[in-house]
Amino acid sequence: MSTATTLKLNAAQLTDGTFLISATDSHHLAVAPEELASFLFAWDEKSFYGTFLARNEEGLLLSPREALSFFIDPPWLRHVHYEPSETFAAYQHTAMMIQQSLESGSFLPDFAAWRAGYPGWKFADEPPELPDTTRRWLSAVVDEMIASRGEVERAWENLQIQYPALTVTGEDLSPHLQEQEWLQSIGWLPDLTPFRTCLQLLEATETEDDWTLQFHLQDREHPDRLYPIEPSLLLARQGGYEEIPAAWQAYADRIYRDLTTCLEVMPWLMADEASGQLRTRLDNEHAWLFLTTSSLQLVQAGIHVFLPVWWEQVRRTKPRLKAKIKSHAGTSGPSFLGISQLMDFEWKLALGDVEISEAEFAQLLKQKQRLLKIRGHWVQLTPDLFLQMQDALKINRGKNALTLRDVMNIHLRALPEEEIERPTEDDVPQQFAMEVELNRPLQQLFTQLQQTQKIPLLPQPQAFHGTLRNYQLAGSSWLWFLRQYRLGACLADDMGLGKTVQFITYLLYVKDNEEQSTPSLLICPTSVIGNWQKELERFAPSLKVVIHYGNHRKRQEAFLSEIEGADLVITSYALSHLDEQELSRVHWNTICLDEAQNIKNAYTKQASAVRDLRANHRIALTGTPIENRLSELWSIFDFLNPGYLGGLGEFTQRFVLPIERDQDKTLISQVQRLIQPFLLRRVKTDPSIQLDLPEKSERKEFVPLTAEQGALYETAIQDMFARMERASTMERRGLILTTLTRLKQLCDHPALILGEIQARDEIGRSHKLERLLELIEDIRHKGERCLVFTQYIEMGNMLRRVLIREGYGPVFFLNGSTKKEMRDEMISRFQDPSEDVENRATVFILSLRAGGTGLNLTEANHVIHFDRWWNPAVENQATDRAHRIGQKRNVQVYKFISLGTIEERIDEMIERKQSLSQQIVGGSESWITELSNAELRELFALRHHWMDTRG
Repeated sequence: MSTATTLKLNAAQLTDGTFLISATDSHHLAVAPEELASFLFAWDEKSFYGTFLARNEEGLLLSPREALSFFIDPPWLRHVHYEPSETFAAYQHTAMMIQQSLESGSFLPDFAAWRAGYPGWKFADEPPELPDTTRRWLSAVVDEMIASRGEVERAWENLQIQYPALTVTGEDLSPHLQEQEWLQSIGWLPDLTPFRTCLQLLEATETEDDWTLQFHLQDREHPDRLYPIEPSLLLARQGGYEEIPAAWQAYADRIYRDLTTCLEVMPWLMADEASGQLRTRLDNEHAWLFLTTSSLQLVQAGIHVFLPVWWEQVRRTKPRLKAKIKSHAGTSGPSFLGISQLMDFEWKLALGDVEISEAEFAQLLKQKQRLLKIRGHWVQLTPDLFLQMQDALKINRGKNALTLRDVMNIHLRALPEEEIERPTEDDVPQQFAMEVELNRPLQQLFTQLQQTQKIPLLPQPQAFHGTLRNYQLAGSSWLWFLRQYRLGACLADDMGLGKTVQFITYLLYVKDNEEQSTPSLLICPTSVIGNWQKELERFAPSLKVVIHYGNHRKRQEAFLSEIEGADLVITSYALSHLDEQELSRVHWNTICLDEAQNIKNAYTKQASAVRDLRANHRIALTGTPIENRLSELWSIFDFLNPGYLGGLGEFTQRFVLPIERDQDKTLISQVQRLIQPFLLRRVKTDPSIQLDLPEKSERKEFVPLTAEQGALYETAIQDMFARMERASTMERRGLILTTLTRLKQLCDHPALILGEIQARDEIGRSHKLERLLELIEDIRHKGERCLVFTQYIEMGNMLRRVLIREGYGPVFFLNGSTKKEMRDEMISRFQDPSEDVENRATVFILSLRAGGTGLNLTEANHVIHFDRWWNPAVENQATDRAHRIGQKRNVQVYKFISLGTIEERIDEMIERKQSLSQQIVGGSESWITELSNAELRELFALRHHWMDTRG
């Protein structure tokens, strides 16, 4: 409809409570939903002027609260003429009635709705024959107000705390309540009765087996004043209570009604039907019934109850299965252990402070009493509890007996007292909680695992060439200590602290102290095989090393012959899968994964092949145990200590989802305690390290887009949002991530997304490239060298081509396709200080994935991130190729950011937010796909004032 002056408006309330708003024009043609939104919501800022309203093929879909606001004060264009249909006008009238009711507070909870099982609302003075749809509209609006974050939600939460009866609905609502009594119980109407009827249960004594039930009237104004009454329906009907205040005699009917309610709740309470006398002496079974069931029903019916002070503790006490490790377990020394070692226990059932053996429990159960006083403490004992105990013991005995892995998991997962989640009124009996009591040897082991400073420090091996720092000796000693107990270890020191030499020292300890029948296996990225070979030759030339790599590597029987007598075999991650047949034939002395984040995806064939290899001991080396997702931590730990963190599905539900969604600090703390014994993490800034590295300074290089980049950027965003209108949830996520990559490439250079192999005017089309040349010119003028990191191989090739053409050669470029021999030669030449000045490379370009780990490039003291990874851990890891042991000069880091683009927005968000990576979880780009369309528009929108509009 290009031109229209009249709209015929229609409205209908759908079965789910939403409102469908549609219209026809003066030609009786249906108006498209998009066009209708622009007319009716032209002045509505909340819906971004109608852009983000829900819609279907017929028209616009409004929630009950949106509809209320729309019908009362429509934000439509004023110059258009609107003709409401009769239905539309009726909804306008109803909306005014609802709005007036809300503003005046003349509405109240609908008892019939609460009774039916859901909160509902109604008008205080409902007109006759009020349509049910109107009441549903009112209820839906109130529910929306309560659900929206703000003052109404907080007021409702406070009201529920003050009047817990508001949370009771459906069958849980006492059948003995009338509407007025219920409105009084939830605080909506005042109760003018001067007293409350109360029941008090007194526990049995050592001399009497029966319990006592007393009936009182409590003064509302002076709650400490209680007046005992005789519980007789006949007496209550006659009003013959002389001991209560005279003014209360007029309320005899209330006493009678309350006593009748008590009898309805507890029919067994009748002692004498003729006099209506109620029972005041209860046996053990009736006392237990009163405590567990009747008291709650009485409270819901408006009768107050006083219970013994200890009952709340007994009711909330969850039974625990307590396993005490027998004294002989662990006394034979470390050799008995291993993460799968079965443990021997004495089992008991713990109920609060009372511990009962299995035999004692069975004996007590024969007394057929649900409440027992044992060693001065009241406890609940039921046949169901005994059956649960037997089932729990059956689960944890025989082939399912607990292992050291289980004991550590239970012990370390236990929460401090203040963090234990207390049960609520709605709690139902759950599986027994497990508690383990350690003996002295295991307590000492766990202490050492949690306090690494208590692990004995071993001397430097004589065969080690060089001098180890104290923290490196501590790391090697820690690895050796865990080996004694066959417990896997993750050495996660910061980049540049010498994880390589610590593992080499560990290998020397193993050779000096154990008879070796098979070699150890080191699996690492192809790019660092040469580095490992050189470091082993330098620091431990006595170790016999076999490199299993290349087209001429040995296979099958020849492989076994080649590694015979070797101390260490080195291979790559790719070959761990391709040569799985050869590697799996050996039970390795130790398997070590360097850059262990390479198995972070548990579902890859490579990760599965590595986890299936057999070894006496397992070690993981990594500077970033988690790059993006907490599940990566599970994958590494499942390699180190299989099964320790449970299955991936269980770990995901228990920890990953709530931590990554809500940053649940209690669960973060639990994960920290679980992994701490097997993860050693030191950072360069730790005072105990005393690394004395030169300073590292960072600065951001902000550059504008060219006009060409700006136009392409706008087109990419518009295309994404247009295609999102028709996309499913999964397609939407893929579309966002694809566009994200295109925008990042575009910020580097337009040729990357235009598919230009040999781009024209390469320098002039990207201010990033111009700025890079300026920086490198300055670096070369100082006689210094730099590393340039990029995520994109096409960008790396362009940079190398441009730099060589501009006279900055030779320029090295290392990426995932670079052959090992070429990698080793480039690194050796770059690191050689005697390299001829004319043949010396000023610039070393590296792809972030291939060159971000395991390399020592300390001849460079400038690091340039040409494009951002948006994960500080990954960027820092790459920077530490230069800022590490061996670096003598201050390191300058430059991070390129395109102004006005998503690069700048993400950088701002990273600066603002508290990074969860330092609390175990890293960052990733996947969160972007979960943003709403409005948030995406804000994130992706190009800030035009930063764009270079020249030419």
